[in-house]
Amino acid sequence: MDILEKIVANKKEELAKAKELVPLTALKEQGSGKSPRPDFLKALASAKGMGLIAEIKKASPSAGVIRPDFDPVSLGRIYEQNQADCISVLTDTPFFQGSPEDLRQVSAAVNTPTLRKDFLIDPYQVWEAKAWGASAALLIAEILPGEELKNMVEQIFEAGLEPLVELFDPAHLGRVLDSGTRLVGINNRNLKTFVTHIDHTFSLLPQIPKSFLVISESGIKTPDEVRALFQAGVKAILVGETLMRSENIGAAISNLRSRCPADATS
Repeated sequence: MDILEKIVANKKEELAKAKELVPLTALKEQGSGKSPRPDFLKALASAKGMGLIAEIKKASPSAGVIRPDFDPVSLGRIYEQNQADCISVLTDTPFFQGSPEDLRQVSAAVNTPTLRKDFLIDPYQVWEAKAWGASAALLIAEILPGEELKNMVEQIFEAGLEPLVELFDPAHLGRVLDSGTRLVGINNRNLKTFVTHIDHTFSLLPQIPKSFLVISESGIKTPDEVRALFQAGVKAILVGETLMRSENIGAAISNLRSRCPADATS
């Protein structure tokens, strides 16, 4: 069993317990009382230069603990102060040491759109994301076979959120493009092995119509890489570990964007 399979197996157990504690009808009621969140798609589409989804992530299966002094609200505010366009928050506990509370607190503390980053396999998790204050939810094509991907995209729109559909394996690209999503994430990390290659974005990008807003995810570390991705047509990047390991996050964001200024054109 690879890492992704272990995560999904654990997620199914988590889901069964969550549904016992809070039925779906009650969860939807929690979400219905929420004020409208900032528009995730609009924030990225209107970004000047390269859009940035800055990620709040304490740990990962491949790297272990990334940021020992982990304060999600403080990190969210730092991201907002440094003009991150959106904020991604890990909510998986066993493998990434995130929590629903991280997303709740960050979403309440900032006006920047937030993304629930997790392994979503059931509509219940979509309504969790809404109840916890997210503007968007991540879907992973590799764990949503057949029509499940399209059905989950529909659920996210029904909840009033924005779907971000990511893939690593090119075999899933057709399903992703047909899913109804407007945001396509190319994950440079193979979630079965957690090996990362940024060139993966460059190989997949030409196969994606320009009507989709493309986001390159994982393994992005230098301003030269950001510039190359921008020139190739990538509209936004999702960066976690590079920022989480930085002692000065504001300086790290400025550095990543230094070769892609706000007036740059691809």
